[in-house]
Amino acid sequence: MKEKKEKEKKKKKEEKKEKKEKEKEKDKKEKEKKKKKEEKEKEKEKEEKKEKEKEKKKKEKEKEKKEKEKKEKKEKEKEKKEKEKKEKKEKEREKKEKKEKEKKEKEEKEKEKKEKEKEKEKEKEEK
Repeated sequence: MKEKKEKEKKKKKEEKKEKKEKEKEKDKKEKEKKKKKEEKEKEKEKEEKKEKEKEKKKKEKEKEKKEKEKKEKKEKEKEKKEKEKKEKKEKEREKKEKKEKEKKEKEEKEKEKKEKEKEKEKEKEEK
């Protein structure tokens, strides 16, 4: 009878120990699982951050490109206006010169005509 009780006690002790071991193992596994999950989350966050950074850079580049194009367009516009202004000035100058030349020629012809008139008058006088 005593022996039986002893055996029973031992068995219970053994079972308790086993239960404790299993509990310990379970906890260990849970911890591992949790750790893995956290690492995965961290990795995910890291990836997302990286992606956001990439997107940001892309947008920056796009913005820069647009700015550059805008600047170039403005520059071209400016050059075009300058050129047109120059050409207009040139045409005006040519027009003026032509007018001057025509005026001079007219005056020259007028002078010649008067000279001839004078000459004719003189000849008439002499006759």
